[in-house]
Amino acid sequence: MFTAHRAPNLKTVLLATGVILTLAMGVRHGFGLWMQPISQANGWSRETYSLAMALQNLMWGAFGPLAGMVADRFGTMRIVLVGAFAYMGGLLWMALVTQPALFVIGSGILIGLGLACTAFGAVSGIIGRAAPPERRSWAFGISGAASSFGQFMLMPVEQMLISSVGWQTALYLLAALVVFLMVPMSFRLREPAHVKAAGHHQSIGGALGEALRNRSFLLLVTGYFVCGFQLIFIGVHLPAYLKDKGVLDPQVAVTALALIGLFNIFGSYMAGQLGGKLPKRYLLSFIYFARSAVIALFLLAPLSPLTVYLFAAAMGVLWLSTVPLTNGIIAGVFGLSHMSMLAGLVFFSHQIGSFIGVWLGGYLFDLQGSYDVVWAIAIGLGVIAGLANLPVDERPLVRAQLKAA
Repeated sequence: MFTAHRAPNLKTVLLATGVILTLAMGVRHGFGLWMQPISQANGWSRETYSLAMALQNLMWGAFGPLAGMVADRFGTMRIVLVGAFAYMGGLLWMALVTQPALFVIGSGILIGLGLACTAFGAVSGIIGRAAPPERRSWAFGISGAASSFGQFMLMPVEQMLISSVGWQTALYLLAALVVFLMVPMSFRLREPAHVKAAGHHQSIGGALGEALRNRSFLLLVTGYFVCGFQLIFIGVHLPAYLKDKGVLDPQVAVTALALIGLFNIFGSYMAGQLGGKLPKRYLLSFIYFARSAVIALFLLAPLSPLTVYLFAAAMGVLWLSTVPLTNGIIAGVFGLSHMSMLAGLVFFSHQIGSFIGVWLGGYLFDLQGSYDVVWAIAIGLGVIAGLANLPVDERPLVRAQLKAA
C-alpha cells in the first residue's frame, strides 16, 4: 500500500479530482445530444450510435479494474494522464470517422479507456487515502457532487456549441478542453513513492478472490448493474424519446439533462453525509426503489415540459448518489490497499448494465418504434436492486491472518 512521509492534502485531492470528474462525467453526460446530428449526417439508424455508446460504457467497465490496479500500484497521476489523452483521442475519432464499424470500435475503446482512467474508480483510491475514516463517506460525496456539477455546467455548453459551431467543431473544442485541463490537474495528484511496509500484504489475486467470494460484494455488483442500465438508457435516449413524443423543442431535453446534474450535486453530497450516519445498505435500497417509482410516475403523468423537469429533478437527486455509498462500503469492508481496483471491478457490472441499457434502447426502438419495453425493464430492475442491497453486510472483514495472530 502507499506509505508516505506526509499524508496527501485532502483539499488538494478533492479540488484536482473534482475538476477531472467534472470534465470526464460532464462531457460524457451530453453524448445523447450528438445521437441525431451524427446519425443524420452519416445516414445511420439510431442503433449504430447506440452501439457505439454501449461499447464505450462496456470498455469503461472492462478497463476499470486494470486502471484501478495501476492507480493503486503506481499512483493516480499516471493513470489520469493516460485517460486524458485517450479521452481526447476518442472525441476526435467521433468527429472524423464516418465508417460505422470503425466509429463504433474506435470511439468505444478510446473513450471507454479515457473514462476508466479519469472517473470514479481510478480516483477513489487517492480520495480514500487522503480522507480520514470518519470523513471518507463525505469525501466520496464531494467527488460525486463534482461530477454532477460537470453534468449541470457542460450540458448547456455542449448544446450551445453544437448549435453555434456544428457538431464536429464542438467535439474538437471539447477534446482540447479535456486535455488542457485534465493534464495539469493530474500533477496535483502526485503521491510519494510507495514502499512495502512490514507485515502481511494481500496480493492482487488474493484481493480479487476475497471480493468475488464475498456475498455482500456480489450484491453490490448486482445493484450497480441496475444503476448502469437505468442511468445510461435515460441519459442517451431521453432527448430522442421526448422528440418522438412531440416535445420538439430541443432545449427541453437539454434543460432536463442539466437539471439531472444540478440536483445530483445535492443528491451525491447528501448521500455522502447520510452514509456517515446511517446504514449505507438501507440508503442504497431506498435509492433504487425510489428510481423505479419516479420512472413509473413519469410514464403515467401527462407529458409536458413541466413533468419532464420534475422527472429530471427527482432522478437527479438519485442519479449518482449510489457512488459514495457503494465506494464507502467497499472501503469499509475491504480496506484501502486495493480500493481503486475493487471500485473498478464493481463498476464493471455498472457498465455491463450501461451497455445493455443503451444498446437495448436503440435496438428495441428500431424493432418496435417505441421505448415502452425498456422503460418497463428499468422499473423492474430497480425493484430487484432495492431488494438486493438490503442484506449487504457493512462490517470490516476480519482476515484469516489477523485471526491467527
